[in-house]
Amino acid sequence: MDTNKRPETMERITTVELANAFIEEQVTAVRAQVGDGKVLLALSGGVDSSVVAALLIRAIGKQLVCVHVNHGLMRKDESENVVRVFREELDANLIYVDATDRFLDLLSGVSDPEKKRKIIGAEFINVFADEARKLEGIEYLAQGTIYPDILESIKQAEGKKAVKSHHNVGGLPEDLQFALVEPIKLLFNDEVRVVGEALGLPHAMVYRQPFPGPGLGVRCLGAITRDRLHALREADAILREEFDIAGLNEKVWQYFVVVPDIKSVGVKDESRYEGWPAIIRAVNTTDAMRATIEEIPYAVLHKITDRITHEVDGINRVLYDLTPKPIGTIEWE
Repeated sequence: MDTNKRPETMERITTVELANAFIEEQVTAVRAQVGDGKVLLALSGGVDSSVVAALLIRAIGKQLVCVHVNHGLMRKDESENVVRVFREELDANLIYVDATDRFLDLLSGVSDPEKKRKIIGAEFINVFADEARKLEGIEYLAQGTIYPDILESIKQAEGKKAVKSHHNVGGLPEDLQFALVEPIKLLFNDEVRVVGEALGLPHAMVYRQPFPGPGLGVRCLGAITRDRLHALREADAILREEFDIAGLNEKVWQYFVVVPDIKSVGVKDESRYEGWPAIIRAVNTTDAMRATIEEIPYAVLHKITDRITHEVDGINRVLYDLTPKPIGTIEWE
């Protein structure tokens, strides 16, 4: 049986009752797989890994060790918030690793998006292996892999290329030393949220803005530089702040900024000013396989543009991406 194929008979999880049945099924499966072993979880703080954490805590309790890796590609204040929420509010057994230099050094000069994803995915595993060696009895690696990750990382039919690799699917090394625990890998994005609420996770966490595993690494287009990465992080923070103020934070499924490695001529302080464009993307979807564009009020766009171009060094234009999926993907890389 292909364990990466969703059964045709599997009912869509749309209610708390169906979510509870799924949770009990996975709790039983995890206990049977893990026994008295210890599990290391890659905890990004996103919806998927948070739901996996809550599910595994219910299944195996203190046998779970959560590791949050700051790869230097997080959004502004992201790692600080993850540590605060999981340590102080959820009392998780959490290890924090600042691996910023480790990741950015490996990514230096790499412009191909698939190579970037593979590097980030492989290095994640290396970081977890390093942490596991410091602990006793770690045999399993848990991941927040979901079904769209699998669908977009494998060939859908003979002769078609994979859409893109995901760090938790396409980036895993062949000599992986851990057995994988992936309790939500057959769920779509909307189903994960229903399960999260059934597990009792806070509403704000369950409906948290989606964030790709490679982080800002696939939104800082082309070869990543620290100055452009900083500009991207600041511009993205402004976008999220203004969406919150405008009440768009829960109306729009995913919204973010990308900054490509191109420059154009602008004017600042009555002088020539070469800078990067900040490109806004805002989409709605139910399963991440198709996405429509959210129409943002011009007043909001003007305010975001004014703030980004005046507050973020290195940005001299703001653009708005109107491309649905398909033909575009949700992320640019």
